[in-house]
Amino acid sequence: TVPLRPCIMDRTAASPTRTVSPLPQFNISTSTLAFDQHFTTNAKGILLQAEIVSLSGMLVWILIGGTDYFRLSALCWVMFVSILLWILTICLFIIYLTGVHSRIPQIPWTTLSLCFNCAAAALYLATAVVEAVCVGQATRGRYNYNCWAASAFFACLATLCYAGSGYLSYRLWKTTEEEH
Repeated sequence: TVPLRPCIMDRTAASPTRTVSPLPQFNISTSTLAFDQHFTTNAKGILLQAEIVSLSGMLVWILIGGTDYFRLSALCWVMFVSILLWILTICLFIIYLTGVHSRIPQIPWTTLSLCFNCAAAALYLATAVVEAVCVGQATRGRYNYNCWAASAFFACLATLCYAGSGYLSYRLWKTTEEEH
């Protein structure tokens, strides 16, 4: 006869009880990220919101994206610049809104913000000029003409917003450099 193997249930019942340490309990009510309500009402926060929502972010690339822009390579470049800066501006806004910039002191946030805003202002200035030239290639009164003209206008406004943010970043950078 073949000896019967004990059932798994029998083995676990016979084995000594092991206590497994429970996973550490996390307090969900406290978070290291906080919403800074005052950031959305100061000049820097207002300019970032304008760059995201109404000016650089959506209107510039949405107005071009609804046309047959792909026929002009210059407008493809405008789309690339406007979408890239829109995404980066959203990331920067979230970083400042949640206070992540104060939790990562290894990154020189004032210098990073200054460089980003100045570069964005220069890119949007070039974008506005490119769009203004492209408007001349469209037929006046047509859909492409109206959208490209409006997009060029909003690119000019975005340039002003980024230049304003660059100026605010420069003032902050200058004061932090004088403190050190």
